[in-house]
This record gives sequence, C-alpha cells and structure tokens, in this order.
Amino acid sequence: MIHLFEQGTDPNAPTLVLFHGTGGTERDLLPLAKHIAPSSSILSLRGNVLENGMPRFFRRLAEGVFDEEDLIFRTTEVYEFLDQAAEQYGLDRSNFIAVGYSNGANMIGSLLFHYANAVRGAVLHHPMVPRRGVALPNLEGTEVFIGAGTNDPICSKSESEELDQLLRDAGASVTLHWGNAGHQLTGAEVDAAAFWYQQHYAQ
Repeated sequence: MIHLFEQGTDPNAPTLVLFHGTGGTERDLLPLAKHIAPSSSILSLRGNVLENGMPRFFRRLAEGVFDEEDLIFRTTEVYEFLDQAAEQYGLDRSNFIAVGYSNGANMIGSLLFHYANAVRGAVLHHPMVPRRGVALPNLEGTEVFIGAGTNDPICSKSESEELDQLLRDAGASVTLHWGNAGHQLTGAEVDAAAFWYQQHYAQ
C-alpha cells in the first residue's frame, strides 16, 4: 500500500496508524497525529480504491451503502499490510493506535469487527457501522474514541449510538464524544481525541 512512515522521538509510545477520508491522501491527518501524540511514530496509509479519482479504503455502492465483499477483502489487505509494516520498520505490532476520519474510520471499524488484535486502540472520527449481523471478536482491553456530530448528515445519531453499543457489547471500552456539528472534523473534536489519548496512553 502507498504509505509514509515518520519515526517518533519516543520508541515506547504507541505508533499512530492514520486512515484518511474519501479523496484524501496519506498526508491529510499528519497535523492531527502531531496534535494527539507528538512523540509517536506515524504510519499513514493511502486507500487502494479509487472512486472518480478519489482514494478510498473500500468501494461503496452508493452514499452510505458499502460494497461488503470489497470491504472484507480490503480489510484483510490492510490487516496484512500492518503486519508487514511492523516488521519492515521494526515496530511493536501490539502497540498500534489507529486514527481515521470518515471512510478511514470505517476501515478501522471493519478491522475491529473482524480481528481481535487488529489495533490496541482506535480514534474514529465520524464512523458508520461497517457491517451488521456479524459476530464481533472479543475486544476486551481495546480502547475506542468515537467522534460524532449531532447534525451529521452522513452518520446519523442512531448510527453512532449503534456502533458504540456494538463495540461495548464486544468488550471494548468506548468514549462517545458528541460535537454540535455536521460531518466535518472540528478543532474541539480533535482536542477531545487528544485528551482521550493522554488519559489512556501517555507515559
């Protein structure tokens, strides 16, 4: 996968793995990562799917309607890439914190839905429920931050609450942060994610 890697100043800090939104690149969330965990190494991915020239992490059939077959395939692809990247860059595979926005957050959600040990923790900005009617793995010990907007036209309030509950039912510890905004990523939401990270992962 196209990606970039930046070595952090603290070798014991979690590695932040970044997943952009539709039409983004591996550079989009770098400022966000620096704000959340300034001393962490960064592994930032670019989605392998193009939709009208815009990178995404998996295909969709329509707005809010995922191509489930492609989602499963791409989730496996990302999971295997993370294993390879950990080996390539000498990273602790058990100490990855995934950070994603919109389509990227949905890919992280799919990783959580399919693999018990995909990531140590996750920051999901405006995610949707990746799949329904599937049994989730045991996510005990996994910390998840969900940033949601009360006026988000893409991720409804009920969608955010459903994802929150599904992850909790699987054993994850979830913080659901509500912003009085739409689908955009606000400074207040980023600050809340940084505060969450400091609470759970600061040395």
